[in-house]
Amino acid sequence: MDKAYSPADIEARIYAQWEAAGYFAPSGRGEPYSIVIPPPNVTGTLHMGHAFQDTIMDALIRYRRMRGFDTLWQPGTDHAGIATQMVVERQLNAVGQTRVGMGRDAFIDRIWKWKAESGGHIANQMRRLGASVDWRRDRFTMDPDLSAAVTEVFVRLYEEGLIYRGKRLVNWDPVLKTALSDLEVVAEEEMGHLWHIRYPLSDGGGHLVVATTRPETLFGDAAVAVHPDDERYRQLIGRHLRLPLTTREIPVIGDTYVDPQFGSGCVKITPAHDFNDYEVGQRHRLPLLNILNPDASLNEEVPHAYRGLDRGAARTRVLSELEALGLVERVEPHKLMVPRGDRSHAILEPLLTDQWFVAIQPLAAPAIHAVEAGHIRFVPENWSAVYFDWMRKIKDWCISRQLWWGTAFPHGTTPTGAGTSRAAKRRRAA
Repeated sequence: MDKAYSPADIEARIYAQWEAAGYFAPSGRGEPYSIVIPPPNVTGTLHMGHAFQDTIMDALIRYRRMRGFDTLWQPGTDHAGIATQMVVERQLNAVGQTRVGMGRDAFIDRIWKWKAESGGHIANQMRRLGASVDWRRDRFTMDPDLSAAVTEVFVRLYEEGLIYRGKRLVNWDPVLKTALSDLEVVAEEEMGHLWHIRYPLSDGGGHLVVATTRPETLFGDAAVAVHPDDERYRQLIGRHLRLPLTTREIPVIGDTYVDPQFGSGCVKITPAHDFNDYEVGQRHRLPLLNILNPDASLNEEVPHAYRGLDRGAARTRVLSELEALGLVERVEPHKLMVPRGDRSHAILEPLLTDQWFVAIQPLAAPAIHAVEAGHIRFVPENWSAVYFDWMRKIKDWCISRQLWWGTAFPHGTTPTGAGTSRAAKRRRAA
């Protein structure tokens, strides 16, 4: 007998014996009981959170197994499109390479090599934890049959009208150059400024002062909105303003979206670059003018001197020219919520692009009813209010990503969770 207890050696040997003997496989007898492991991303290694959840699941599985249930704990890993692509790109950048310089095929091969390394390490960690999963069924979310299932569900939901393609505002990451879902956005409070800018009336009869935190989007303005009951401006609704630094005229509109107490009570409406402005624009049938390129530089829709400028440089030039024209009335420090990508940490831009969406309302309605009818109960009960608020305000889910790691679905987008498969290619060909 060894003088000292060595759990690493003993546990590894015993686990290997259990695995080889098939003790973790379903018995084929008794009432079925199964758990699909939330597949960890192949972006590195497991952490304490994985160990905690795996311990709970293992306890549940072993308990049912000892009671005679036909148990299956299904293991697997997730390709994690954006996160995994970022990991490999950072590895390339560290040695002076880029995915563009490498080319798509070579880059995908590099990610598959990383997947084998990361996925193998994750499997070894789970074995060391003693997780009693059925390794013979180990899966990856880009396995051909899983990808075929994703494609099948995608097509079915499309045919049912629950998936659609449309040109709408999305959370756009100018660093990753892809659309993000709302869950991938981290809103952080930061110090900024509120610029009060004079917009002259077209007839020369004065001006309106518009308060904005984003003067560089001025070129995409389609209107200036005031509250219809605001006595200061009600008589100006329907008149037109000269949009500073351009030759365009834009209308003054009345909309209850405007808070008369905020800033000057006049709001620039930029429907193609702000989610709230988009809704106002839809109500008033305002034009959608996109002024940004995918990298957040200004495009050909702006005056020539601004084309190609980064948004930060464009802001500096806009303010400089407005100051020279005497159109900046004052500047105030202002706290605002800044949306950043949860992976790149870049400031996101609302951008008007063609993307794939899941229609959420038809799916949210039965989920809301399940709680209202008592079929599902929250403990503690007060969390039901949070649930209802979330489900009733939820927006349609943008599921397409502009990535190399994953399958290019229709029109060059990659629905999250989609992988490479012959079935996907057949669907696209059809």
